[in-house]
Amino acid sequence: MTQKQPAARIRRSPEQVRAAVHQAVMDLLSEPEGEDLTIPAIAQRSGVNHTSLYRRWGSLDALLADTVTTRLERDSPLNDTGSLRGDLTAWAEASARSMHTPEGRALVRAVILSMPSSTQDQTERSQHFLRRMRSIEQIRERATARGEDPPPLEQILDQLIAPFYIRAIFGIGLPATGYPQLLVDRLLGTADRRARA
Repeated sequence: MTQKQPAARIRRSPEQVRAAVHQAVMDLLSEPEGEDLTIPAIAQRSGVNHTSLYRRWGSLDALLADTVTTRLERDSPLNDTGSLRGDLTAWAEASARSMHTPEGRALVRAVILSMPSSTQDQTERSQHFLRRMRSIEQIRERATARGEDPPPLEQILDQLIAPFYIRAIFGIGLPATGYPQLLVDRLLGTADRRARA
């Protein structure tokens, strides 16, 4: 009788590991017990050893922040509509739709849980977040190439992106229609006024 050999462990690339870990975070945050999110729970759900998670991310906060910025980048539409206004409106409409999905709500929870406590951590986290907003930077670059004058990234963050998350964090529902267009109008109206001043 031959002895049964143990199943060979499937080797995954670093990006496959990262994707599995991020998905585990989102899945756990979508469940009622998501408040008890821990590195061991993420490791078990993703099938990745918890020591690997600590080695790669260092802390739960850093892992949550990486999940948030990666999902924002992945889920942002990058189709060229032909104008800055059109591109920003498409981005905002996608964000509004996302807020009504379980994964979108889980992403908001991840944003809240990843908020750092120290000023130094806050500065590092905000710089990391801004660097990862590649989709918005691509929208700005396309606008510049067309001869348009896009607002700075931080202004877009303040006036277009932040309102969605403020409403989600405080449980304020989005208006039924027109909210993305309203935010874009306000953003570009402010930019136009500053350009004329």
